[in-house]
Amino acid sequence: MKTIKIFDTTLRDGEQSPGCSMNLKEKIEIAKQLEAMQVDVIEAGFAISSPGDFESVKTIAETIKDSTIASLSRAVQKDIDASYDALKGAASPRIHIFLATSPLHMEYKLKMSEEQVLEKIRESVAYAKTLMPDIEFSAEDAFRSDRPFLAKAVRTAIEAGATTVNIPDTVGYAIPQEMYELIDYLKSNVEGIDDIDISVHCHNDLGMGTANSLMSVAAGATQVECTVNGIGERAGNAALEEIVMAIKTRAGYFDAKTDIDTRQIYRTSRLLSKTIGVSIPPNKAIVGANAFAHESGIHQHGVLAKRETYEIMTPESVGLKVNKMVLGKHSGRHAFDDFLSELGYNLSKEELDDAFTQFKALCDKKKEVTEYDIEALVLQGSAKVTELFRLKQFVINSGNTIRATSSIILEDAADGEQGQVAFGSGPIDASYQAIEKMVPIPVALKKYKINAVTDGDDALGEVIVQVSSEGRTATGRGLSTDILESSILAYLNAINKLLC
Repeated sequence: MKTIKIFDTTLRDGEQSPGCSMNLKEKIEIAKQLEAMQVDVIEAGFAISSPGDFESVKTIAETIKDSTIASLSRAVQKDIDASYDALKGAASPRIHIFLATSPLHMEYKLKMSEEQVLEKIRESVAYAKTLMPDIEFSAEDAFRSDRPFLAKAVRTAIEAGATTVNIPDTVGYAIPQEMYELIDYLKSNVEGIDDIDISVHCHNDLGMGTANSLMSVAAGATQVECTVNGIGERAGNAALEEIVMAIKTRAGYFDAKTDIDTRQIYRTSRLLSKTIGVSIPPNKAIVGANAFAHESGIHQHGVLAKRETYEIMTPESVGLKVNKMVLGKHSGRHAFDDFLSELGYNLSKEELDDAFTQFKALCDKKKEVTEYDIEALVLQGSAKVTELFRLKQFVINSGNTIRATSSIILEDAADGEQGQVAFGSGPIDASYQAIEKMVPIPVALKKYKINAVTDGDDALGEVIVQVSSEGRTATGRGLSTDILESSILAYLNAINKLLC
């Protein structure tokens, strides 16, 4: 049984999707979780694209020890040098070079002939090979490339020293049978291809990213490039959780496996969703809220009689556990720590102390504290930043016959306490206007979303906002049984991220 490598590009391709940007702390948190899930390769960013991306790649490369860390580069020396400088502290670094090979891209984007493209591939891969041994070459828009020329490009990359060659369906145009045939063609027509990894990177524009990736595996691909929750440019990428669980569930068909710890899938999916503020659709395969739910009476009867009648995988296999332990205000720290360990969280002493304090405070507000409440507290703790501004007090007056008024007092790390009052079109608008009077940067609210963490009249309310200031964006989260407090906390969380 062959082992398929999982190349995760959530932090590079995924972050390029609108509204999915992350700061450095958030990227490191995601990278650590990907490492815990035993992802083979983490593409940490595009080092040359900005000082922030360079710093992200460099910090992740120095932090992560058990996964290969890759940086994307165009087929030019300055890009390759930037990737090398960012990656040289990594335990296992990889330079990932791309150049388009389709007639459309070569004529209109590159303005290069086939011969010039082949020479650029040879030159860039050979140069990168002098810097480090692990080099990946991607033939951008490979699916729409002329097959004989694509074979020449792949052969050129291998001869120059590439250890992995990626065959992307860059615009999501392929159908599964065509991807199978393309990989099969290359395996039959490129000398030396059996000595390197064949990778695929399938976009989801026609909804077939996962299917195209899996048919490529069936044809002989040995690496799949994907993202958590399928995030990415346009309609996104093949979803990591779908690829991994399809191979695991249908191992006999593919004669393949991955090294992914599938019990970390649900936690990874939730962490990313909370970090970028993009909710997981309830009908999302593997990780959606309804993935293991059964409402039909016939289905319920079958599952109760024998789970396999309607479930092809178990909730536990992706990290969903039905925990029988009940926690409340009389629960101790040891029981709380054990509960978190059962959920897959291994917190530092400081993180555990903070989570336990919040848990005790929540117990005074809620009759029943659920697994989802506790998970929300932990995820909220992981999203914390240096609090230059902290909420001390708020008083809001609102109604259908008066204009909403909000009085906010903040603890300012630089100047001590300060307060402001503002009117608004509603209580949240008034609160945000009051806050804006106290912070030193202009802030514009781009997105606002409310989620109920659990059911019931005492449910935790989670607010996720996205704000922008002077070309930068940040996502903030707030958590409370009071939705107005959640809204204020989320706004301050986003502003503190912008200021850090």
